[in-house]
Amino acid sequence: MKEERFFYDPLVSGELPQEEAHHAVKVLRLQTGDEIWLMDGSGTFYRATITATTGHRCSYRIEETLPQERAWEGHIHLAMAPTKLMDRVEWFAEKATEIGFDELSFLDCQFSERRVVKEERIDKILISAMKQSHKAWKPLLNCSTRSSQFKNGMIRFKDFICQEREGDKFICHCYNQEDIEEGGEKSLLMDVLRCSVPTTVLIGPEGDFSIEEVRLALKNGYRSVSLGRSRLRTETAALVTVHMMQLINQKKVV
Repeated sequence: MKEERFFYDPLVSGELPQEEAHHAVKVLRLQTGDEIWLMDGSGTFYRATITATTGHRCSYRIEETLPQERAWEGHIHLAMAPTKLMDRVEWFAEKATEIGFDELSFLDCQFSERRVVKEERIDKILISAMKQSHKAWKPLLNCSTRSSQFKNGMIRFKDFICQEREGDKFICHCYNQEDIEEGGEKSLLMDVLRCSVPTTVLIGPEGDFSIEEVRLALKNGYRSVSLGRSRLRTETAALVTVHMMQLINQKKVV
């Protein structure tokens, strides 16, 4: 079976973006007449034929447009405080994209050990994982330096939880619920997730959210949840959360 080579071109412009073209021409040594596959990150694959390669440029002609059906329902949004070691965040971003989710935000919390996230680096990892796992949708990365709410690729915890969001909202933490609110209850996340409902889940830094942050989240409509008895690293907790949401929302194969 011939290998399918996937490339990312969000504009489907007839010419591969520079980095993708370099990989096609200089690394894979593709030539005029070779067949390639494109993904726009918005739900469509394209079968194409290379029409010209010059230097670091690669032009193509679309032969077939193939809209893809989403493999899961709802909208999966993970908001996490990035770890001190950035390679752990990058590992999470790669694996979560392979599993499948919709949106990623980075939180600047009271106990955060990292205050800077490089948007370009994370975006490249999302694209690479999307191509490797043949996902038709690229996760939305909320790191925009064009927004006044974001600084160094992150958003302040207070600013994030004050934003209006559809669907269910949860905050994972390790505190006993009676330390947070009188008469409160902390459920297992798996027990309260609902299929087809847009869902946002917050994962804190290595030192957890502060009690004040948890209380503030609850005042803004979030619910306290647990991921179980095991004490997990931040990136592990984030990946477990995405996997839970993905399993709940997966469409049945007919």
